[in-house]
Amino acid sequence: MKLIKYNIIAIALLSCTVGIAQQLPQFTQYMYNTISINPAYAGSREALSIVGLHRSQWVGFKGGPITQTLSIHTPLRNDRIGLGLSFIEDDLGPQNYSYLYGDFSYTIPTGKTGKLAFGVKGGATLYSFDQDFINDPSIVTDPFFSGTENRWAPNFGAGVYYHTNRFYAGLSAPRILNTDENSQGDYKALERVSYYFTLGGVIDLSKNFKFKPAGLIKATNGAPISYDITANFLFKEKFWLGGSYRINEQTAAIGGIVDFQVSRQLRVGYAYEKPISDIARYTTGTHEILLMYEFKFLSSKLKSPRYF
Repeated sequence: MKLIKYNIIAIALLSCTVGIAQQLPQFTQYMYNTISINPAYAGSREALSIVGLHRSQWVGFKGGPITQTLSIHTPLRNDRIGLGLSFIEDDLGPQNYSYLYGDFSYTIPTGKTGKLAFGVKGGATLYSFDQDFINDPSIVTDPFFSGTENRWAPNFGAGVYYHTNRFYAGLSAPRILNTDENSQGDYKALERVSYYFTLGGVIDLSKNFKFKPAGLIKATNGAPISYDITANFLFKEKFWLGGSYRINEQTAAIGGIVDFQVSRQLRVGYAYEKPISDIARYTTGTHEILLMYEFKFLSSKLKSPRYF
Protein backbone atom coordinates (compact mmCIF):
# COMPACT_ATOMS: atom_id res chain seq x y z
CA MET A 1 0.00 0.00 0.00
CA LYS A 2 2.83 2.36 0.83
CA LEU A 3 4.45 1.74 -2.53
CA ILE A 4 1.15 2.41 -4.28
CA LYS A 5 0.79 5.69 -2.38
CA TYR A 6 4.27 6.84 -3.39
CA ASN A 7 3.71 5.81 -6.97
CA ILE A 8 0.58 7.97 -7.02
CA ILE A 9 2.75 10.91 -5.99
CA ALA A 10 5.24 10.06 -8.70
CA ILE A 11 2.59 9.72 -11.39
CA ALA A 12 1.13 13.09 -10.40
CA LEU A 13 4.53 14.71 -10.96
CA LEU A 14 5.88 12.64 -13.81
CA SER A 15 4.42 11.47 -17.08
CA CYS A 16 6.11 8.54 -18.88
CA THR A 17 9.43 9.88 -20.17
CA VAL A 18 9.11 13.60 -19.42
CA GLY A 19 7.60 14.94 -16.19
CA ILE A 20 7.01 18.31 -14.60
CA ALA A 21 8.83 18.82 -11.34
CA GLN A 22 7.47 20.78 -8.41
CA GLN A 23 6.68 24.35 -9.43
CA LEU A 24 7.18 27.38 -7.21
CA PRO A 25 4.51 27.46 -4.47
CA GLN A 26 1.50 29.72 -4.89
CA PHE A 27 0.24 32.18 -2.28
CA THR A 28 -3.07 33.85 -1.52
CA GLN A 29 -1.25 36.97 -0.33
CA TYR A 30 1.02 37.06 -3.39
CA MET A 31 0.78 40.88 -3.64
CA TYR A 32 2.78 41.22 -0.39
CA ASN A 33 5.35 38.57 -1.32
CA THR A 34 6.28 39.77 -4.80
CA ILE A 35 10.02 39.49 -4.16
CA SER A 36 9.72 35.68 -4.29
CA ILE A 37 8.74 35.76 -7.97
CA ASN A 38 10.11 39.07 -9.34
CA PRO A 39 13.67 40.31 -8.59
CA ALA A 40 12.86 43.75 -10.02
CA TYR A 41 10.67 44.33 -6.93
CA ALA A 42 13.77 44.52 -4.69
CA GLY A 43 13.99 47.93 -3.00
CA SER A 44 10.70 49.22 -4.42
CA ARG A 45 9.15 49.83 -1.00
CA GLU A 46 11.82 52.46 -0.23
CA ALA A 47 12.64 50.80 3.09
CA LEU A 48 14.39 47.77 4.53
CA SER A 49 11.53 45.27 4.30
CA ILE A 50 11.39 41.85 5.99
CA VAL A 51 8.54 39.48 5.11
CA GLY A 52 7.79 36.10 6.66
CA LEU A 53 4.96 33.84 5.49
CA HIS A 54 3.65 30.44 6.57
CA ARG A 55 1.17 28.50 4.43
CA SER A 56 -0.53 25.23 5.39
CA GLN A 57 -2.29 24.06 2.24
CA TRP A 58 -5.15 21.54 2.14
CA VAL A 59 -5.35 21.03 5.92
CA GLY A 60 -6.65 17.53 6.69
CA PHE A 61 -5.19 16.08 3.51
CA LYS A 62 -2.26 13.83 4.47
CA GLY A 63 0.93 15.09 2.84
CA GLY A 64 -0.60 18.46 1.94
CA PRO A 65 1.95 21.18 1.05
CA ILE A 66 3.47 23.23 3.86
CA THR A 67 5.38 26.33 2.75
CA GLN A 68 7.46 28.83 4.69
CA THR A 69 9.21 31.87 3.26
CA LEU A 70 11.52 34.56 4.58
CA SER A 71 12.71 37.47 2.48
CA ILE A 72 14.53 40.74 2.98
CA HIS A 73 15.11 43.53 0.48
CA THR A 74 16.17 47.16 0.55
CA PRO A 75 17.22 50.04 -1.69
CA LEU A 76 20.78 51.32 -1.50
CA ARG A 77 21.71 54.93 -0.82
CA ASN A 78 21.46 56.04 -4.44
CA ASP A 79 17.82 54.76 -4.57
CA ARG A 80 18.28 53.17 -8.00
CA ILE A 81 19.83 49.91 -6.86
CA GLY A 82 17.92 47.37 -4.78
CA LEU A 83 19.19 44.18 -3.17
CA GLY A 84 17.25 41.23 -1.80
CA LEU A 85 17.57 37.72 -0.39
CA SER A 86 14.78 35.15 -0.21
CA PHE A 87 14.45 31.66 1.23
CA ILE A 88 11.54 29.29 0.55
CA GLU A 89 10.97 25.90 2.17
CA ASP A 90 8.27 23.93 0.37
CA ASP A 91 7.32 20.45 1.61
CA LEU A 92 4.93 18.23 -0.33
CA GLY A 93 4.48 14.86 1.33
CA PRO A 94 7.90 13.15 1.38
CA GLN A 95 9.33 15.68 -1.12
CA ASN A 96 11.18 18.79 0.05
CA TYR A 97 12.26 21.84 -1.94
CA SER A 98 14.50 24.54 -0.49
CA TYR A 99 15.10 27.70 -2.53
CA LEU A 100 17.82 30.23 -1.66
CA TYR A 101 18.13 33.17 -4.06
CA GLY A 102 19.64 36.64 -4.12
CA ASP A 103 18.06 39.57 -6.00
CA PHE A 104 19.43 42.67 -7.74
CA SER A 105 17.37 45.47 -9.29
CA TYR A 106 18.10 48.73 -11.09
CA THR A 107 15.38 51.40 -11.27
CA ILE A 108 14.89 54.17 -13.84
CA PRO A 109 12.57 57.12 -13.06
CA THR A 110 9.84 57.55 -15.70
CA GLY A 111 7.66 60.66 -15.57
CA LYS A 112 6.66 62.46 -12.37
CA THR A 113 6.00 59.45 -10.13
CA GLY A 114 6.61 56.39 -12.29
CA LYS A 115 9.56 54.03 -11.89
CA LEU A 116 10.67 51.16 -14.13
CA ALA A 117 12.90 48.51 -12.56
CA PHE A 118 14.87 45.67 -14.12
CA GLY A 119 15.97 42.76 -11.97
CA VAL A 120 17.89 39.50 -11.93
CA LYS A 121 18.04 36.75 -9.32
CA GLY A 122 20.39 33.85 -8.86
CA GLY A 123 20.79 30.99 -6.44
CA ALA A 124 20.07 27.30 -6.05
CA THR A 125 17.32 24.82 -5.29
CA LEU A 126 17.81 21.79 -3.04
CA TYR A 127 15.57 18.85 -3.92
CA SER A 128 15.33 16.02 -1.39
CA PHE A 129 13.14 13.32 0.16
CA ASP A 130 12.40 12.69 3.85
CA GLN A 131 14.89 10.26 5.36
CA ASP A 132 12.26 7.70 6.42
CA PHE A 133 11.01 7.70 2.84
CA ILE A 134 14.52 7.05 1.47
CA ASN A 135 15.08 4.26 4.01
CA ASP A 136 11.88 2.46 3.02
CA PRO A 137 13.03 -0.80 1.33
CA SER A 138 10.14 -0.64 -1.13
CA ILE A 139 11.42 2.73 -2.39
CA VAL A 140 15.10 1.88 -2.85
CA THR A 141 14.41 -0.26 -5.90
CA ASP A 142 11.62 1.90 -7.32
CA PRO A 143 12.78 3.36 -10.68
CA PHE A 144 10.51 6.38 -10.27
CA PHE A 145 12.65 7.69 -7.41
CA SER A 146 16.09 6.35 -8.25
CA GLY A 147 18.63 9.16 -8.70
CA THR A 148 16.49 11.95 -7.24
CA GLU A 149 17.92 12.17 -3.71
CA ASN A 150 19.39 15.37 -2.24
CA ARG A 151 20.49 17.41 -5.22
CA TRP A 152 21.45 21.09 -5.43
CA ALA A 153 20.61 22.74 -8.74
CA PRO A 154 21.69 26.32 -9.61
CA ASN A 155 19.27 28.56 -11.45
CA PHE A 156 18.59 32.20 -12.25
CA GLY A 157 15.65 34.44 -13.12
CA ALA A 158 14.78 37.91 -14.43
CA GLY A 159 11.95 40.41 -14.29
CA VAL A 160 10.70 43.93 -14.91
CA TYR A 161 8.50 45.96 -12.57
CA TYR A 162 6.76 49.30 -13.21
CA HIS A 163 5.04 51.23 -10.45
CA THR A 164 3.72 54.59 -9.36
CA ASN A 165 2.16 55.53 -6.02
CA ARG A 166 -1.17 54.08 -7.22
CA PHE A 167 -0.44 51.42 -9.86
CA TYR A 168 1.96 48.57 -10.58
CA ALA A 169 2.62 45.92 -13.22
CA GLY A 170 5.30 43.27 -13.38
CA LEU A 171 6.52 40.46 -15.64
CA SER A 172 9.02 37.85 -14.52
CA ALA A 173 10.46 34.36 -14.91
CA PRO A 174 12.05 33.45 -11.54
CA ARG A 175 13.49 30.13 -12.76
CA ILE A 176 14.79 30.12 -16.33
CA LEU A 177 16.84 26.91 -16.54
CA ASN A 178 15.04 23.60 -17.19
CA THR A 179 16.77 21.62 -14.43
CA ASP A 180 16.44 17.83 -14.53
CA GLU A 181 16.05 16.62 -10.93
CA ASN A 182 16.55 12.98 -11.90
CA SER A 183 20.19 11.99 -12.48
CA GLN A 184 19.42 8.60 -14.00
CA GLY A 185 16.60 6.49 -15.38
CA ASP A 186 14.41 6.69 -18.48
CA TYR A 187 12.40 9.74 -17.50
CA LYS A 188 13.14 13.40 -16.78
CA ALA A 189 11.91 15.46 -13.82
CA LEU A 190 12.14 18.96 -15.22
CA GLU A 191 11.88 22.23 -13.30
CA ARG A 192 9.80 24.01 -15.94
CA VAL A 193 9.98 27.73 -16.68
CA SER A 194 7.06 29.70 -15.21
CA TYR A 195 6.09 33.21 -16.29
CA TYR A 196 4.32 35.59 -13.91
CA PHE A 197 2.36 38.71 -14.81
CA THR A 198 1.19 40.87 -11.89
CA LEU A 199 -1.06 43.91 -11.97
CA GLY A 200 -2.74 46.06 -9.35
CA GLY A 201 -3.66 49.51 -8.11
CA VAL A 202 -5.31 51.64 -5.43
CA ILE A 203 -8.52 53.66 -5.93
CA ASP A 204 -9.93 56.21 -3.46
CA LEU A 205 -13.57 55.52 -2.63
CA SER A 206 -13.82 58.17 0.11
CA LYS A 207 -11.60 59.92 2.61
CA ASN A 208 -11.35 56.80 4.78
CA PHE A 209 -11.90 53.96 2.28
CA LYS A 210 -9.68 52.73 -0.54
CA PHE A 211 -10.13 49.87 -2.99
CA LYS A 212 -7.16 47.77 -4.04
CA PRO A 213 -7.69 45.28 -6.90
CA ALA A 214 -4.85 42.94 -7.88
CA GLY A 215 -4.26 40.08 -10.26
CA LEU A 216 -1.68 37.44 -11.08
CA ILE A 217 -1.38 35.24 -14.16
CA LYS A 218 0.97 32.27 -14.05
CA ALA A 219 1.89 30.36 -17.20
CA THR A 220 4.05 27.22 -17.07
CA ASN A 221 5.08 25.08 -20.02
CA GLY A 222 3.03 21.89 -19.97
CA ALA A 223 0.64 23.05 -17.21
CA PRO A 224 -2.70 24.91 -17.16
CA ILE A 225 -2.60 28.71 -16.91
CA SER A 226 -3.50 29.94 -13.42
CA TYR A 227 -5.38 33.20 -12.76
CA ASP A 228 -5.55 34.87 -9.33
CA ILE A 229 -7.96 37.76 -8.80
CA THR A 230 -8.00 39.68 -5.52
CA ALA A 231 -10.07 42.60 -4.24
CA ASN A 232 -9.20 44.35 -0.96
CA PHE A 233 -10.71 47.34 0.87
CA LEU A 234 -8.58 49.56 3.11
CA PHE A 235 -10.05 51.50 6.05
CA LYS A 236 -8.12 54.50 7.46
CA GLU A 237 -4.76 53.14 6.27
CA LYS A 238 -4.97 50.50 9.03
CA PHE A 239 -7.31 47.64 8.21
CA TRP A 240 -7.49 45.56 5.03
CA LEU A 241 -10.37 43.21 4.22
CA GLY A 242 -10.92 41.39 0.95
CA GLY A 243 -11.41 38.22 -1.06
CA SER A 244 -9.60 36.14 -3.65
CA TYR A 245 -10.49 33.78 -6.48
CA ARG A 246 -8.11 31.40 -8.26
CA ILE A 247 -9.09 30.00 -11.65
CA ASN A 248 -7.21 26.78 -12.32
CA GLU A 249 -8.60 23.43 -13.43
CA GLN A 250 -6.44 21.63 -10.84
CA THR A 251 -6.44 23.96 -7.79
CA ALA A 252 -9.36 26.39 -8.21
CA ALA A 253 -10.17 28.14 -4.93
CA ILE A 254 -11.91 31.04 -3.24
CA GLY A 255 -10.59 32.83 -0.16
CA GLY A 256 -10.66 35.71 2.26
CA ILE A 257 -7.89 38.07 3.40
CA VAL A 258 -7.58 40.29 6.45
CA ASP A 259 -4.57 42.52 7.25
CA PHE A 260 -3.87 44.91 10.09
CA GLN A 261 -1.23 47.64 10.16
CA VAL A 262 -0.25 47.29 13.82
CA SER A 263 2.26 50.15 13.66
CA ARG A 264 4.13 52.10 11.04
CA GLN A 265 6.65 49.27 10.88
CA LEU A 266 4.61 46.11 11.58
CA ARG A 267 1.87 44.50 9.52
CA VAL A 268 0.07 41.22 10.24
CA GLY A 269 -2.01 39.34 7.67
CA TYR A 270 -4.14 36.20 7.54
CA ALA A 271 -5.73 34.46 4.56
CA TYR A 272 -8.07 31.48 4.32
CA GLU A 273 -8.60 29.61 1.07
CA LYS A 274 -11.15 26.89 0.25
CA PRO A 275 -10.66 24.68 -2.82
CA ILE A 276 -13.58 24.39 -5.23
CA SER A 277 -11.96 21.66 -7.30
CA ASP A 278 -12.13 17.88 -6.76
CA ILE A 279 -9.79 18.00 -3.74
CA ALA A 280 -12.36 20.05 -1.73
CA ARG A 281 -13.96 16.89 -0.26
CA TYR A 282 -10.67 15.88 1.37
CA THR A 283 -9.63 19.14 3.08
CA THR A 284 -10.97 21.85 5.38
CA GLY A 285 -9.03 24.51 3.51
CA THR A 286 -5.75 26.43 3.45
CA HIS A 287 -4.39 28.83 6.08
CA GLU A 288 -1.78 31.51 5.46
CA ILE A 289 -0.14 33.88 7.96
CA LEU A 290 2.01 36.85 6.94
CA LEU A 291 4.26 39.14 8.99
CA MET A 292 5.91 42.23 7.51
CA TYR A 293 8.32 44.52 9.34
CA GLU A 294 9.82 47.59 7.70
CA PHE A 295 12.52 49.96 8.88
CA LYS A 296 10.96 53.00 7.24
CA PHE A 297 13.26 55.39 9.06
CA LEU A 298 16.02 54.29 6.69
CA SER A 299 14.35 56.30 3.91
CA SER A 300 13.99 60.00 4.56
CA LYS A 301 12.32 60.42 1.15
CA LEU A 302 9.36 58.20 1.98
CA LYS A 303 6.39 60.61 1.85
CA SER A 304 3.37 58.40 1.22
CA PRO A 305 2.19 54.93 2.33
CA ARG A 306 3.30 51.95 0.30
CA TYR A 307 0.25 49.96 -0.84
CA PHE A 308 2.26 47.31 -2.73
